[in-house]
Amino acid sequence: MKIFIDTADIEEIREINSLGILDGVTTNPSLVAKTGKPWKEAIAEIVTEVSGKPVSVEVIATDVAGMVKEAKELSRIAENVVVKIPCTEAGLEAVARMNNEGAGVKTNVTLVFSPLQALLAAKVGATYVSPFLGRIDDISYDGMLVLEEIINIYEVYDLATEIIAASIRHVDHVRRCAELGVDIATVPYKVIKQMFRHPLTDLGLERFLKDAQAAGITI
Repeated sequence: MKIFIDTADIEEIREINSLGILDGVTTNPSLVAKTGKPWKEAIAEIVTEVSGKPVSVEVIATDVAGMVKEAKELSRIAENVVVKIPCTEAGLEAVARMNNEGAGVKTNVTLVFSPLQALLAAKVGATYVSPFLGRIDDISYDGMLVLEEIINIYEVYDLATEIIAASIRHVDHVRRCAELGVDIATVPYKVIKQMFRHPLTDLGLERFLKDAQAAGITI
């Protein structure tokens, strides 16, 4: 499973990237706003830091022509830019239109909450599709069940669109995503840091260090 980080904070991205586990980045206007930086400056820093790894950047337009225009402009920022487009009728038409034109724009259809939305995104040729697990849980439904249904449909029809499990809230979301075999999980910085931790690891290390000291072992 590939791990993306869901943030626009360049320091968080730089830290996780330095650990050798990062495969890409997802952002949105809300995350960019939190940085306090001008939009173009924030995106330019990110695509440079993770050069060669996909960085999802969201369109603001809601009509077909506007989304196509904006998507093409965004894709010219850097080769690793992926354009996030909402899963609306206009959004899916925009994706289909760009693919039919051979525009070469990599797309991430976002705000997906059902298997049928995910199926339509794949049919129009989305590069990625992002079901929002946490937000599905928020309305008292099972986000992981929806993710499993999407994976099963994609496997039955051998669809090329990659699935990004999004709106991840905790480490158990990540574990269950890995068990299901999802292509990608996009994970907040805090949750990625929690993935490294286990109380038994801390306890074991503490004991090893005490034993090493008692045995006179030095570096």
